[in-house]
Amino acid sequence: MTELLFYHLHRQPIEKVLPSLLEKSLERGWRVVVQAASEERIEALDAHLWTYRDDGFLPHGIAKESEAATQPVLLTTSDDNPNGANVRFLIDGAAVPEDAASYQRIVLLFDGEDEDAVAAARARWSDAKEKGFEVTYWQPDENGRWKQKA
Repeated sequence: MTELLFYHLHRQPIEKVLPSLLEKSLERGWRVVVQAASEERIEALDAHLWTYRDDGFLPHGIAKESEAATQPVLLTTSDDNPNGANVRFLIDGAAVPEDAASYQRIVLLFDGEDEDAVAAARARWSDAKEKGFEVTYWQPDENGRWKQKA
């Protein structure tokens, strides 16, 4: 059964949170798709994932590149799955794909400071529960560690 994990970002930008979650996914041997709402966001994430750490980088590519299918992490604006990902990350309000049940895990990251993003996350939570998905809600504690709240 597909798990839908809701990550409530609080005082942490996506650029700080996403790389560590992607690293954990790769450590588990999963292939990943990250879906954003715009090409500009994809380009910014692409640049960030090459440089976010001084001691390494996160191997990834962009869907429009010729080697997209071979990438362990693929950045895209579409809802297809060219690299055969097990996990899909949805950012910037990207919609849950029609083929959600084909993934082991779908991770929705939303800005807890944005009322519209919170409202959209609540609606997606209700929809996911109605469809029978296993859903969990994660929020950072005062030290920035993720804690399951629901």
